[in-house]
Amino acid sequence: MKPAQHPTALRTVQLLRDAGIDTAVVEFEQPTRTSAEAAAAIGCTVAEIAKSVVFRGRESGIAIVVVASGENRVDESRVAASVGEPLARADADFVRSATGYAIGGVAPIGHSGPVKLVLDEDLRRFETIWAAAGTPFSVFRLTPAQLRELTGAEWATVKQEPRARHARS
Repeated sequence: MKPAQHPTALRTVQLLRDAGIDTAVVEFEQPTRTSAEAAAAIGCTVAEIAKSVVFRGRESGIAIVVVASGENRVDESRVAASVGEPLARADADFVRSATGYAIGGVAPIGHSGPVKLVLDEDLRRFETIWAAAGTPFSVFRLTPAQLRELTGAEWATVKQEPRARHARS
């Protein structure tokens, strides 16, 4: 782990500083693209990773960024209800053009275009969480309250519930 050096991560450093958030953006030699990779590199649980999952609004065409606990699968129908429109898949080109970031490094702040943000309420159970800082190798630590303050987004239930197993008779 070392201080951020990549220009995109340094932009995140400046955005955090401008917002009055005193935290370090750090980079790793190994990728932190997935929640599991990030948790292993940082030394925290997968649940403490604030992963960004990007969808495209089917009607508006706008990027919908869900900042979810790394252990949760995102329930698209819950997110669609939260943002008021059906969702479509977002490919890598759409993610980069809509957010300014590559998949695996989408930060919850500093997007290149307008986005709708939704925050997973499950993140609120942690004292601190870790979010991508704009590259697949960089992250920063913050509190759930700071995440809410930085993004202005609302907390929502986005977790996909496990399907009930039916007993055979």
